[in-house]
Amino acid sequence: MRCAIVHYHELALKGRNRPFFEGKLVRHIRTALKGLGIARVEPLQGRIRVVLKDEARWEPVKERLTRVFGIANFSLNHAVPLDLNKPNLEFLKSAAGEVIRDIPFSTFRVSTRRADKRFPLTSMDVDRAIGAHIVALTGKKVDLSHPDLTIHIEMMARQSYVAAGKEQGPGGMPTGVSGKVACLLSGGIDSPVASYRMLKRGCKATFVHFHGRPFVTRASEEKVREIAELLTRYQLYSRLYLVPFGEIQRQIVLGAPAPFRVVLYRRMMVRIAEELARRDKCWALVTGDSLGQVASQTPENLGVVEDAAHLPLLRPLIGMDKLEITEQAQQIGTFETSIEPDQDCCKLFVPAHPSTRTSLDYIRKVERGLDIDTLVKQGLDKTELAEFTYP
Repeated sequence: MRCAIVHYHELALKGRNRPFFEGKLVRHIRTALKGLGIARVEPLQGRIRVVLKDEARWEPVKERLTRVFGIANFSLNHAVPLDLNKPNLEFLKSAAGEVIRDIPFSTFRVSTRRADKRFPLTSMDVDRAIGAHIVALTGKKVDLSHPDLTIHIEMMARQSYVAAGKEQGPGGMPTGVSGKVACLLSGGIDSPVASYRMLKRGCKATFVHFHGRPFVTRASEEKVREIAELLTRYQLYSRLYLVPFGEIQRQIVLGAPAPFRVVLYRRMMVRIAEELARRDKCWALVTGDSLGQVASQTPENLGVVEDAAHLPLLRPLIGMDKLEITEQAQQIGTFETSIEPDQDCCKLFVPAHPSTRTSLDYIRKVERGLDIDTLVKQGLDKTELAEFTYP
């Protein structure tokens, strides 16, 4: 029988709540692998088994499992029967020879774990026996320090599992265990990474994008749709709110001093995003702010923007620099889309010299000259909703 054995790390520390987290992970794996020939997904002792049908191909299964949060690592295994009363390793030897058959390597090691200690042979005994068999079978050398290939053996109560190597999962927490958050998605490099980091902590993300129509093209909307589609591969279902912000910006320009426009834009975005977040029962807002990166992300301006929010305002990238953020964007696959040129609302009506140390009292005074409630309603009334599913 072919199966994937999935290991988790953080979930094992959850004590009495562990079955809840494990159940979430099992259900997410089932949905993520839909249509790939999976017979069943079931929890075992401290791990999860994904049983593959005969026609199932490993590569697409592997690709999807690498995007399931909560998985520390996983491997394709051959399952063989195990009799605790008869320490016969012939089945294990046969399976080990099968799993390495098409893998090129010069050196190897065997690593055995006994989940059931009643088996009379120790892990080291099994390592030696299977290692000797592989040497006789292939003529390859054993290297316990830096092998080209590690053969993993897990011995459970009634079955053993043999795998050649392991694949790394994304880690983190299973999707949905940390509630919903609303992520402000600009289409740049930073905000998709901020969204990803919240997904990794078990949040379901609703995306909110502010575009500059009718004063710009749909380029930024098309980018954000593509980014939302990429991020949906991690959470399987996404909602994206598209908010027309160009006319709201124009009215702010007519009623506010130029240096303070950017902060006023962002306070207005926070108010609109918060209303959309409440519709989707989100408990927090998420932005891609990184401390000191641009004028609106100075300590003073961050505080002034946050004052407009009633929900918690989370900034997962606050201590990261641009190189770190860019590297993670490349890893998760959003970078190439993010750097495509567009006409973003953040570049619309931007003053030449924006304020970097904005006074909250002064901003509140300026906002008294704007009809805030009407502007928020204007944005909400014209918001469009797009939905994405995967697979």
